[in-house]
Amino acid sequence: MNRFRVSKFRHTEARPPRREAWISDIRAGTAPSCRNHIKSSCSLIAFNSDHPGVLGIVPLQGQGEDKRRVAHLGCHSDLVTDLDFSPFDDFLLATGSADRTVKLWRLPGPGQALPSAPGVVLGPEDLPVEVLQFHPTSDGVLVSAAGTTVKVWDAAKQQPLTELVAHGDLVQSAIWSRDGALVGTACKDKQLRIFDPRTKPQASQSTQAHENGRDSRLAWTGSREHLVSTGFNQMREHEVKLWDTRVFSNALASLTLDTSPGCLMPLLDPDSGLLVLAGKGERQLYCYEVVPQQPALSPVTQCVLESVLRGAALVPRQALAVMSCEVLRVLQLSDTAIVPIGYHVPRKVQKVSLNPACRPHPSFTSRLVPSMEPLPDTAQPAVMETPAGDVDASEGFSSPPSSLTSPSTPSSLGPSLSSTSGIGTSPSLRSLQSLLGPSSKFRHAQGTVLHRDSHITNLKGLNLTTPGESDGFCANKLRVAVPLLSNGGQVAVLELRKPGRLPDTALPTLQNGAAVTDLAWDPFDPHRLAVAGEDARIRLWRVPPQGLEEVLTTPETVLTGHTEKICSLRFHPLAADVLASSSYDLTVRIWDLQAGVDRLKLQGHQDQIFSLAWSPDGQQLATVCKDGCVRIYRPRSGPEPLQEGPGPKGGRGARIVWVCDGRCLLVSGFDSQSERQLLLYEAEALAGGPLAVLGLDVAPSTLLPSYDPDTGLVLLTGKGDTRVFLYELLPESPFFLECNSFTSPDPHKGFVLLPKTECDVREVELMRCLRLRQSSLEPVAFRLPRVRKEFFQDDVFPDTAVSWEPVLSAEAWLQGANGQPWLLSLQPPDMSPVSQAPREAPARRAPSSAQYLEEKSDQQKKEELLNAMVAKLGNREDPLPQDSFEGVDEDEWD
Repeated sequence: MNRFRVSKFRHTEARPPRREAWISDIRAGTAPSCRNHIKSSCSLIAFNSDHPGVLGIVPLQGQGEDKRRVAHLGCHSDLVTDLDFSPFDDFLLATGSADRTVKLWRLPGPGQALPSAPGVVLGPEDLPVEVLQFHPTSDGVLVSAAGTTVKVWDAAKQQPLTELVAHGDLVQSAIWSRDGALVGTACKDKQLRIFDPRTKPQASQSTQAHENGRDSRLAWTGSREHLVSTGFNQMREHEVKLWDTRVFSNALASLTLDTSPGCLMPLLDPDSGLLVLAGKGERQLYCYEVVPQQPALSPVTQCVLESVLRGAALVPRQALAVMSCEVLRVLQLSDTAIVPIGYHVPRKVQKVSLNPACRPHPSFTSRLVPSMEPLPDTAQPAVMETPAGDVDASEGFSSPPSSLTSPSTPSSLGPSLSSTSGIGTSPSLRSLQSLLGPSSKFRHAQGTVLHRDSHITNLKGLNLTTPGESDGFCANKLRVAVPLLSNGGQVAVLELRKPGRLPDTALPTLQNGAAVTDLAWDPFDPHRLAVAGEDARIRLWRVPPQGLEEVLTTPETVLTGHTEKICSLRFHPLAADVLASSSYDLTVRIWDLQAGVDRLKLQGHQDQIFSLAWSPDGQQLATVCKDGCVRIYRPRSGPEPLQEGPGPKGGRGARIVWVCDGRCLLVSGFDSQSERQLLLYEAEALAGGPLAVLGLDVAPSTLLPSYDPDTGLVLLTGKGDTRVFLYELLPESPFFLECNSFTSPDPHKGFVLLPKTECDVREVELMRCLRLRQSSLEPVAFRLPRVRKEFFQDDVFPDTAVSWEPVLSAEAWLQGANGQPWLLSLQPPDMSPVSQAPREAPARRAPSSAQYLEEKSDQQKKEELLNAMVAKLGNREDPLPQDSFEGVDEDEWD
């Protein structure tokens, strides 16, 4: 074979399907493991979901036009690091986890419930299991790697057959040769080793594979003499090498690709010799042909992906569409979909009756885990399905909650998942909600920037670097307070009733004397502003009723008591002159503004306090801290927390707010991979962990929640974002109902919610917000499309709390008194509620001509058609015109 050889795969095409063929609306996880995160058998697909220890299970083949539905299997109490299907049994799945165990699962067929417990458990190991693979020729044998240890297991006896030694660092890959005689390993010590497990536990051969010790992967070709390794070179470029075990000192061939930091996954089909290279975090697949002669690595084709790749897997060759010359099929795992990408060789294939897909396939059932027999109808639980994308962690498919709880922690951060659901069910058991998924009545709410006449423009010198614990600016129904970048902690006060272009000259400001860390308007006094500074002081300013017309340098009151920089300020929701503040001195102080002193001091925090929030009744205070804990206090009962529970794992920032009438707490934060997420807690059971966890996206800024208690809607966005998420929150499953997002063309610097009384109820305006841009301030209205706007929409506008009038004085609250806010109807006097509107009579629709004709017999149709023609043309017996003509005489013919 020479370098001018012609490959039969040279015209191979990668064909990403249309979106209708995607397995869409899934929620894939961004796990730190360097494994593939997705595997396929001839019947099922398994992938890492967005909940640690939980796998998504979905059929490989769709059933007609029905949407494939994702079931969820709770496998481990920690992250699933690797998984593999048996090459002989399509429904036998092995999973390895950071909880240091390997488990074997018997997955059910359609209509059966997923297992609540594994069939076989191997381990535990000393370190997390990183690598897992079934033996290619022997049932019940598999190899696993944990730390520097590689073991070959006899799953039937639940014990290791041998342990492969001499690894100097973390084992990154372990793979069987195609005949199952050898094991190849790649290690962080940059060594590539070949083992014969049946001969000796030491490596029979070893060599340096790649110069960089980052993630390295292996793949055997069709023969035991050749294998492929992927890794990084000294320049941190992706590198691919082909090795000949007979000449192991040097690579047979090598090539370099790009400098992406993601792991390069080799997907090699030993039958065709085609190698697909998939890099995590990339949008491109490379395909090469691997042959033992030069050129050993020949490029075949490239495929550009629509979304970022999180994982990839090959579909078994038996499941390919051979009648269309499909030689490979790659499953791309993205954040929200699984995309099957077929590699086809263009050939004119004559359609014959010998299509392999039409022939029955022999099946093999491993004896390791016995197959589950279907239960009788009387004892079988109702098996409900959930469409992919509508699966919530609280109603997914998994093992009981105990299987998700780590022994070393009080509770898992994963939600409690049910175990009585299956992959499929009969249509008679499906309800409309389970078919379509729960949805919010606010899902069609639309965010709209109001007319430019209501904007405040020409803002200059804004301080866009306020601390992450601050919203950046604050507003009430009259004014907006915005920190400026100039020295002295200056704050500009803008009048919302006076929109337009601000003058080019300097604005009158409040001079604080120290950099501003947070600020808040008094909800019961629209002219009083509290400003916290880096000098550990809180200054209370009185803005004149006509607005700020001159520079003010002397505050009304200065509160001193904190010893470090102040983080956050929160006014009491019911009692006048009560303010809570948090500081870097790890305390929360409750201030009596009338007396100008701190009356209560809360302790127990071990690190920086990210956020605090009053409960709606004003009796409790919740905090979220950098030490990874969420705490609830009763300030009047004592300085120590009443409850404590696990918070977000990431330490970049977090926010907390009370929701669902004070029954739940919503925390926005980051996970260990810097992905922004929402955690919903039950306020009475904080130690049990979150009820549900929802991952959103990866961004540097903390999500700032703005909650509307009347509708249960929460707005979520961060400083520098262009998108505002909108969710309806529920205290029970499914907890989060997604609504339409609001997207702006440029990033905003802040986003705050205005009081409910500022909404235009005639336009069904649910919320009105203020969006701070680089040099302007613009109002944004969230409105719900409704047909009968002439009526007051009382189903979305319940009586709202009078949040601008206090219920208690500071002294009464400090002495233990409680109260409830007054309620106010938003219904205008000249509007009637839509619940009392008369029902419109449905318009009668005339039957269509097709429907009318279908009810007639053939003879009736002929008669009616004839009658219609006669009626149009007429059936008169009048003499014809030519009958009145006179002819010529007979003699004239001569």
